[in-house]
Amino acid sequence: MTAVVKHSTRTPLKVANATVEQAQARNGQLREQFPPRPPDWRWLHATQSLEETLRRLTAPPFLPAANGTRAGRRRGVTKVLRWLSSLPGDTWQERWKASGAEDRPGAAWVEIPLQWLREHGPSPSHDREDLPSGLLMLICGDVIRPGLPWMLTRTHRYLASAMAEIRDPDGFARLHQLAAAGPASSRKDAQIATTRIATILACKGGTIDDITVGDCVELVDTQRQVHARGGQKKVDFYLRLRDLKVFPEDAPATIRAFGLALGQLSIEELVDRYRIQCRPVRDLLVDYLRERQPSLDFASLDAISRTLAGLFWARIEALAPGIDTLRLPPAVARAWKGDLRVKKRTVTGPDGKNVEVSSPRLNAKDELMRVRAFYLDIAQWAAEEPARWGPWAVPCPISDDEIQKAKERKRRKARMDQRTRERLPVLPILVSTADRRRRTAADLLQAARNTEPGAVIPGTDPALRRALAPNAAGHLTWAEETYGGRRRNLTYEEEEAFWAFAAIEVLRLTGVRNEELLELTHHSITQYRLPSTGEVVPLLQIAPSKTDTERLLLVSPELADVLSAIISRLRGPTGAIPLVAAYDVREKVWNPPMPLLFQRGIGSEHRVFTPTALRKLLINALAATGLTNVDGEALTFSPHDFRRIFVTDAIMNGLPPHIAQVICGHKSIDTTIGYKAVYPAETIEAHRAFIARRRSARPSEEYRTPTEEEWDAFLAHFEKRKVSIGTCARAFGTPCIHEHACVRCSLLRPDPSQRARLAEIRDNLIARIAEAEQEGWLGEVEGLQVSLAGAEDKLAQLDRRRGHHTAVDLGIPTRPPATSPSTSTS
Repeated sequence: MTAVVKHSTRTPLKVANATVEQAQARNGQLREQFPPRPPDWRWLHATQSLEETLRRLTAPPFLPAANGTRAGRRRGVTKVLRWLSSLPGDTWQERWKASGAEDRPGAAWVEIPLQWLREHGPSPSHDREDLPSGLLMLICGDVIRPGLPWMLTRTHRYLASAMAEIRDPDGFARLHQLAAAGPASSRKDAQIATTRIATILACKGGTIDDITVGDCVELVDTQRQVHARGGQKKVDFYLRLRDLKVFPEDAPATIRAFGLALGQLSIEELVDRYRIQCRPVRDLLVDYLRERQPSLDFASLDAISRTLAGLFWARIEALAPGIDTLRLPPAVARAWKGDLRVKKRTVTGPDGKNVEVSSPRLNAKDELMRVRAFYLDIAQWAAEEPARWGPWAVPCPISDDEIQKAKERKRRKARMDQRTRERLPVLPILVSTADRRRRTAADLLQAARNTEPGAVIPGTDPALRRALAPNAAGHLTWAEETYGGRRRNLTYEEEEAFWAFAAIEVLRLTGVRNEELLELTHHSITQYRLPSTGEVVPLLQIAPSKTDTERLLLVSPELADVLSAIISRLRGPTGAIPLVAAYDVREKVWNPPMPLLFQRGIGSEHRVFTPTALRKLLINALAATGLTNVDGEALTFSPHDFRRIFVTDAIMNGLPPHIAQVICGHKSIDTTIGYKAVYPAETIEAHRAFIARRRSARPSEEYRTPTEEEWDAFLAHFEKRKVSIGTCARAFGTPCIHEHACVRCSLLRPDPSQRARLAEIRDNLIARIAEAEQEGWLGEVEGLQVSLAGAEDKLAQLDRRRGHHTAVDLGIPTRPPATSPSTSTS
């Protein structure tokens, strides 16, 4: 066939539309599993006569205690029933639908019965007040069931309380008990959730126990159509019903599961995102991916499908419409490779217009390797199954030279090393700024909470005053700038500052990956008992992630402080950390509820931090530092930068590379060495000399998994750092370079429990200095004064730490004394 080369690409909007359509299709599958109750036109109370209905709605439990309210409801029920009786229909529901009242949003429906009442008799003065009251009784008495769209256009001040009195007293009592058990700040959310639940009962009938998952989804969908905004209030009522055990066990943990985050797409759906025109090639891609599926996780399968279906064949069809063979003409192959090297995206220019910009695709050779593997796999499988794969076995259009990555690896290593060298020196600035920002935000929030609304907040130099926010949620504290009037949510500012500090600290102290950080749970904190001394060493268990292997990290005192702060912040009234169902953005699945450490409250729901939210925290924290790169632009940190800095810093401080490999969870030592940034020649030569010494002793086992003896030596290092007045913080494998003059050493971390011993040492030094001065031992005086300064500095450190550190139970389980020392997990 003849191929026509065209320099055009498939419109990204079409691909996006295809993805949305597939997501909606999978959403439909979930909705079929949890359907709403179908609308009904005939039920007992809707078919009763006017006299029977009037008698029932003017008798208990429809009679309130107040005489005025009771009389107004009786008049309203009579008027509404008279009006509906004049309309066609066999049931009250049919008459209500025939009235056209639901075509009038909000309170405008009243005009229809008012007009009828004026035309059919004298018009009392209370008609406009009586009619809504009478309609409320008909709804609560299950005489009529209005449609959800119309109900959501109205305010329902008395709906929940009337439903609680008339329809389902026990169910609403359970709701009130659940709200009372929660924090006082969520009482307003509880009222809104109760009204949402009462609305479902009004439109669907039954009691709270009869509500289905589909009813809740239908309400949320209708809210989205009727209201421009709904926010967290769309979610809260579902969570409360789930806490009441109304739904079956297999119901989703959150109603957000019915959005576009629907789980893993099938192979057909992965390929059909790109609307391939040639059906045989489309089927071939599906068969190929299905053949490889058992050895791949979903993220890898998704990436390969994007390459083969999107970047490869969809673009081939755009360049050569009608092509139906993998044997690409040379002109088409060259045009496609040139197109692949460029990445195009649309940005908004300074004038507000969309402009298409191009940039080199850094991973172009990785994409070529996937396409080449596709061709070579088919060629190999054709020898085993000629009938199935043989017709598609053709020469690969990508040569071996085109995928050589030696230069790219060196360039990438240079880029990564430059990032590390640029960020490692300024990491202390970021850490100190994040900590100061957290403390400042916490102090400002506490000062605002202690200030009366409208008054100036102390310590802000009359720049901020406590804002009057009667409609704000109870747990939020707002401030207003005295000059300019800009409002600030101090609760949000404090929360953002704390979680930015916590993320930075955990990332830099552990070197964990981004996804591993977000998957840390309360169960990740475990312990190890040293066999020799019985001392308990806290450990952090990293769940299987990229390499599908777990690992344990030693918890340093700094990391323990951060973990204790996180746990103290998350613990509820019962002392337990809330369970959160998180959506895995890579594997496209909802994980079971777990006590995740990086979670936050949104309304009454707890949600895990997403990778996007984590990046936003880092961006805002860096903006507060004012750091810039060599080009004068704002410096950026990615979560993976902390991992590279961790490896570089650890190896430069003497940690053997194969120990760093175990800590980081790398499969290959080459990956660990690749993370270490290259520094000046003397550092490189010193590292090479170290490797040479190691290889001379064990040439065949230089890089391997540490032996039990090496690991015990690694743990024993921390035992040897114990001294009488604290702990030495020198690097692993390094001797004491201060001749054990611990009081003078800046690496000594004083123990608060040994403050009395330190004070005794200080007093003894003062006495010895006085004696030396009296005896004329001036050389002795100089050395003793250095020791005295060191002792006073250590006491000052303890005084500074006294106000910032409190003991927190991390929830680590303990074993009975008879049990042999071992590692236990929670």
